[in-house]
Amino acid sequence: MKWLNRIYLNNLFFYVLVGIMVCFVLAFVFPALYAAVWLMVYAFIGFTVIDFLLLFASNQRFDGTRILAEKLSNGDENQVVVRLESGYSFHAALKIIDEIPVQFQMRNFSVNRTISPGGSDSFEYFLRPTERGEYHFGSLNVYVSSPLRLVSRRFKFETGQMVPNYPSYMQLRKYDLMAFSNRLFEYGLKKIRRIGHTMEFEQIKEYVGGDDLRTINWKATAKKNQLMVNQFQDERSQNVYMAIDKGRVMKMPFNGLSLLDYAINSTLVLANIILKKGDKAGMFSFSKTVENRVAADRRSMQMQRIMETLYNVNTNFFESDYSRLYADIKKNVTQRSLILLYTNFETLDGLRRQLPYLKGIAKSHLLVVVFFENVELEALMNKKAGDIQEIYDQVIAEKFAFEKRLIVNELKKYGIYSVLTRPEDLTVESINKYLEIKARGIL
Repeated sequence: MKWLNRIYLNNLFFYVLVGIMVCFVLAFVFPALYAAVWLMVYAFIGFTVIDFLLLFASNQRFDGTRILAEKLSNGDENQVVVRLESGYSFHAALKIIDEIPVQFQMRNFSVNRTISPGGSDSFEYFLRPTERGEYHFGSLNVYVSSPLRLVSRRFKFETGQMVPNYPSYMQLRKYDLMAFSNRLFEYGLKKIRRIGHTMEFEQIKEYVGGDDLRTINWKATAKKNQLMVNQFQDERSQNVYMAIDKGRVMKMPFNGLSLLDYAINSTLVLANIILKKGDKAGMFSFSKTVENRVAADRRSMQMQRIMETLYNVNTNFFESDYSRLYADIKKNVTQRSLILLYTNFETLDGLRRQLPYLKGIAKSHLLVVVFFENVELEALMNKKAGDIQEIYDQVIAEKFAFEKRLIVNELKKYGIYSVLTRPEDLTVESINKYLEIKARGIL
C-alpha cells in the first residue's frame, strides 16, 4: 500500500466536492435537481478514476535531478539547477517543492511548471549562504497532475544531499588573473606607479620603444651593436602572512556575513594572487591562542591547504590576546615578512591597549592592519535629522567615524601601514595594498 503515500488530492478536487455538497442541499429544496446531482457524483467519481489511471499506469515514468556544485561559495549567489524528464503521454502540470537546507529558513519554496508529453524541462534558482559548514538538502518533491487536475502523484528524488559551504571560491576565480591584467580598473583596483626597480634581475633583452633608458646595458649593447636593456622582475619568494582576528570584535554582521567571513574570503583570494606573483602565502588565526596555522610556502597544494584551513576557522566571544600573537610571530616567523592583520578597532583607546604589541611586530616585519568602517554609522550620518535625539545620534556617529581616521593616523605615526575599508570592498582594498607594497619594493 505504499502507493497510497504518493496520492495527493488537488484543490480542484475539494472545490468540486464542496460544489456537489451544496447541490445536495439545494436538491432538498428543489427535488427536481436530485437526479442531476447524482449524475454529477457519478461523473466526478469517473473523472477521478480516469485521473488516477492516467497518473499511475504502470508504463508511465518521471525523472528529476537536482544539480549542485561540489561545494557552495560563502556569501555568493550559488546556482542550483533542477532538471525534469516526463514519460507521460499528456501535458503534465508540475509543482516542485525542493527541501532547502535549514540555514536558509526557506519553508515555502515551490515552483510551478508545465511539461510537454515525453519532454524535458529545467530551471534554476540561487542560494546565498552566509555561514560556513555543512548544508543538507532534503528531498526534491515533484507533484505531477494530468489535464484533469483532480489528483496528483508525488515523485521523490535526490534524498539527503550534503554540500559543504567553503570560503568564497567564486571571488577567487573572479580575481584569478587580476595580478597580471592591464585592465585592473574593471575590478576597482588602482593603477600603481612603479617607483625604481626591484632587486631581482631577470634577463637582458633588445630595446623596444617604451623601455626605460636608464636600464640600458652598455656592455651588451657594444657586443651586439644594438641597444640592449636589463629587464627586472618583481622580487619573488617573499613571505606574506594573513593573520585573522577571530575574537568577539569580528562577530559583527554586515549584509548577512560576519566581519570574520569577509576576512576569510579576502584571505583566500589574496593568497591565490600572492602565489601567482611568485611569493609565499601563509596564514593563521588568533584570539586567546594562535591557531589554524599554515606556514608560508608556494608549493602546488598550498591553496588547497589554505582553503581547508579557512573552512574550519570560527569566531568566538573571547577578547583577542595580542601579546600571545606577538610572542607567536616572534617565535615562528623568523624571516622578515609582510603580515596583513585582519581585525577591527572601534576606538582609539582600544588601539592604544594593543599598540605596544603591534609596534613590536612592526620592528621585525612589515605590518599592515586591515580594519573596517562602520557602514551603519555612515548611513546614520547621511540621514536627515528630524528631531533633537537624531541630532545627538548623528553627532555620536560622527565622533566614532572620526576616531577611525585617528586610528589610521596613530598607526602611521609608528610606521605601521593600515587599510580602513568597507566590508564589501575588503578584498579589492587588500589586493591594492599588497600590489602597492610589491610595486614600491617596501618589503
